[in-house]
Amino acid sequence: MRLATLRTDDGTRAARRDGDSYILLTHTDVGALLSSGDDWHSAARAAEGDHVDAAKAVHAPLVPHPNKIICLGLNYATHIKEMGRDTPRYPTLFAKYDGSLIGAYDPIMLPAVSDSMDWEAELGFVIGRPARHVPKEKALDFVAGYTVVNDVTVREYQRRTREFLAGKTFEATTPVGPELVTADEFGDKEPDLEIRCEVDGEVMQRSRTSDLLFGIADIVAYVSDIITLLAGDIICTGTPGGVGDGRDPKVYLKEGQTLRTVVEGLGETRNVCVRETITA
Repeated sequence: MRLATLRTDDGTRAARRDGDSYILLTHTDVGALLSSGDDWHSAARAAEGDHVDAAKAVHAPLVPHPNKIICLGLNYATHIKEMGRDTPRYPTLFAKYDGSLIGAYDPIMLPAVSDSMDWEAELGFVIGRPARHVPKEKALDFVAGYTVVNDVTVREYQRRTREFLAGKTFEATTPVGPELVTADEFGDKEPDLEIRCEVDGEVMQRSRTSDLLFGIADIVAYVSDIITLLAGDIICTGTPGGVGDGRDPKVYLKEGQTLRTVVEGLGETRNVCVRETITA
């Protein structure tokens, strides 16, 4: 099953993909659907509502206001090498705020205060029910499904301190979507999917999610020992090698460029870069 959050004249609505259209659900977004109870999957599959032509659908962020957005850094060997870091013993965690999230086809805001905006294609997943102290062997039971993310990063701000947050949560920079592909579509196993990032059609990153240093179950088990994961929480699993900051010379996103992020079987995000304007 494929789920999305669409913008309508009456606000956002969760929707289920049905061929060339979406069926609108009663919930305001995918996060609200997942939070509605353990039987959200059956309810979403059985629901009937108005249809929206998929070609005309306008996508909001998959979960517009998650309780948590947890991200991993340094989770592919190729990216660890290009950034000159040591291989971590434990997952490298940082967070974002929901103001950074945009829909799958919304413009990316290049900040007025920096020219060092970089791409980071990632597999994202969404939690389906509360998870606390979950053993690794049961961790996938708490995953609602998978989606496409690009952890667009302002490198200058990321490096100003030892903490990553400042460079990772700039306003309107992180596309998430277009759909949540539910975990049962992958046999409730960790998916091995090709992940690719393009800038104006040029491939910048290409890898497979099986190359993750810490896999999906590892991440759920580790994070749930720290804090209770809630339905609708978004987790971004890290990026492979090929980022602009790891090149010589360094390459960053420019106004007018199109950033395309593709994860096999999940779809793509496609975002045009626009420059932020400051009005006093």
